[in-house]
Amino acid sequence: MANAKILVTGGAGYIGSHTVVELVEAGYEPVIIDNFSNSEESALEGIAAILGRDIPCHRIDCTDTEALRQVFRQEQNIQGVIHFAAYKAVGESVAEPLKYYHNNVGSLVALLQVMEEFHVYNLVFSSSCTVYGIPEQLPVTEQTPVQKANSPYGNTKKVCEEILTDLANSGSSNIKATALRYFNPIGAHASAKIGELPLGVPNNLVPFITQTAAGIRKELTVFGNDYDTPDGTCIRDYIHVVDLAKAHVVAVERLLQGKAQSIEFFNVGTGTGNTVLEAIKAFEKASGQELNYKVGPRRAGDVPKIYADVTKSTQELGFKTTSTLEEAMKSAWDWQLSLQKTEV
Repeated sequence: MANAKILVTGGAGYIGSHTVVELVEAGYEPVIIDNFSNSEESALEGIAAILGRDIPCHRIDCTDTEALRQVFRQEQNIQGVIHFAAYKAVGESVAEPLKYYHNNVGSLVALLQVMEEFHVYNLVFSSSCTVYGIPEQLPVTEQTPVQKANSPYGNTKKVCEEILTDLANSGSSNIKATALRYFNPIGAHASAKIGELPLGVPNNLVPFITQTAAGIRKELTVFGNDYDTPDGTCIRDYIHVVDLAKAHVVAVERLLQGKAQSIEFFNVGTGTGNTVLEAIKAFEKASGQELNYKVGPRRAGDVPKIYADVTKSTQELGFKTTSTLEEAMKSAWDWQLSLQKTEV
């Protein structure tokens, strides 16, 4: 359905901004909702620079049901919604659980109510591999048991998945939801006009790597080297953010074509696990920079190893990643360099 209007909540965020670009390039008309609590206005400029035009943006909070209604009234004929808008810092969620439940769970409930009112029935939900906790077997499939969450953040994703499942099982709703369980998004758009913009101290490995290489941070700490992995450091499934963005476009297409079930779950990763040290080496090779890092003690709450089985997303969703770890690292470094140019 070319030119279909797709609402993207959190569309100025890291994954949201890249998805907006991929939607336009696939022939869709995205409309952004963002309250800019965890994103920067500059992301809109980056999107416009890549696409050669501005994308409509409504500056509202997704927990505000009446504000959401206003957007649906104004933007007539919305065909689907991609829901990114959520807080995502694990440590902060432990310190401020109510903030996380109000925003992450409350925004989904408000959105679903308004979607029903306006007869919009296609939803792609931004979930996470955190729902698997510390898995007993690897790689994780969509049938891997969902574990008790390690943090309030992780629990909000689990609760949101349960809400969508309950809605699907109720028989009272026409909404069809596709939940994408992401692994570890890294990298930036090839133009270096949009990328990961952590506010304050980064929570993720790659911004820490690029900021250390750029001299913004003195050194990188690797949390633990005594795990049961090839080099003792944690294993993650690092997926290029542009690949991840394309997975959302494929999921939207599947919904609009009427091929989706009332609730579906898909792992979105590369299917390959890399250790933290392998990620560092890939960055050094891609950037030509030597990284100043040290090994510190383990960090509480870290899952020792997790990576995806992508059989289902390949076969049923028709999605496969194309970028290598080095390519993702190179794009992250280009983005870091472009940020410093704009700051000078």
